[in-house]
Amino acid sequence: MKRLKKETDTQYKNQIRSRGDKIFDAIVYLLLGLAGLIVLYPLVYIVSASFSTPADVVSGRVVLFPVNPTLLAYQQVFKNKRILSGYANTILYSAVGTLISLTVTILAAYPLSCKRLVGRGLFSKLFIFSTLFSGGLIPFYLVVKNLGLLYTRWAVVLPVALNVFHIILMRTHIQTAIPSEMLEAAEIDGCSHVGKLFYMVLPLSGSMIAVLVLYNVVGQWNSYFNAMMFLKDQDMYPLQIILRDILVMNSVSSDMTVNISEMILKQGLADVLKYALIVVSSAPLLIVYPFIQKHFVKGVMMGSMKG
Repeated sequence: MKRLKKETDTQYKNQIRSRGDKIFDAIVYLLLGLAGLIVLYPLVYIVSASFSTPADVVSGRVVLFPVNPTLLAYQQVFKNKRILSGYANTILYSAVGTLISLTVTILAAYPLSCKRLVGRGLFSKLFIFSTLFSGGLIPFYLVVKNLGLLYTRWAVVLPVALNVFHIILMRTHIQTAIPSEMLEAAEIDGCSHVGKLFYMVLPLSGSMIAVLVLYNVVGQWNSYFNAMMFLKDQDMYPLQIILRDILVMNSVSSDMTVNISEMILKQGLADVLKYALIVVSSAPLLIVYPFIQKHFVKGVMMGSMKG
């Protein structure tokens, strides 16, 4: 009976749709398809070029699919110790930075969600004020230097540990998704603020924590400016600095061409290495993103609610 009713409703909706509505839908789908192709083609080309020979890439024979497929570029990428160390540093910065940022964000958002916090409005305004005005680059550098973080790994992680947008998201989630009556009942039963945070707020904030984790990981993974400004030892450089050297400065170390310099032009190998590095640096995030993408919708909706 339910199936028959559903089929009847579908037929009725199809009948009342005008010809103009169908044409409009067709145009929308066509435009979305074209936009998808425009966005997708550069990604496909980069992957195809990374698996092609340098001579084919330089000559322009790679259009959509790899030409004379080879793993030459990836072999040269993973033979380079600097790239491997950059990969390890990026993973380290992303993991440690995300852990510190999550800790600071939650510890700041929970008190701001408590209505009985003295000066709650003032603290919120101070946080928002910091998003509108900053001291500038030179004071930022002097603060890092005076704290003794210069030329250390902490200079990449600690200055970006606190993100006001993340605090607002987490605070709004606590205020809207967790009933205040539940927290008050726990307090009446003798539960402290630490207990409420660890046994009630965190277990009920899995989706929001997943959103913040992905935000922080993506931010740390793609970050290079702080490392370029505060680090001097190349062994501490993240992968993005090395990628920048090859993409922007067009530099390829001699140990990456020593075995194939007689076969291809150095510029051809540099071009292929650029594409391979882009794939290697982006692949982890592209693999993880589809599994967490659904949480972004919830995170954005939470950020749009008034708290």
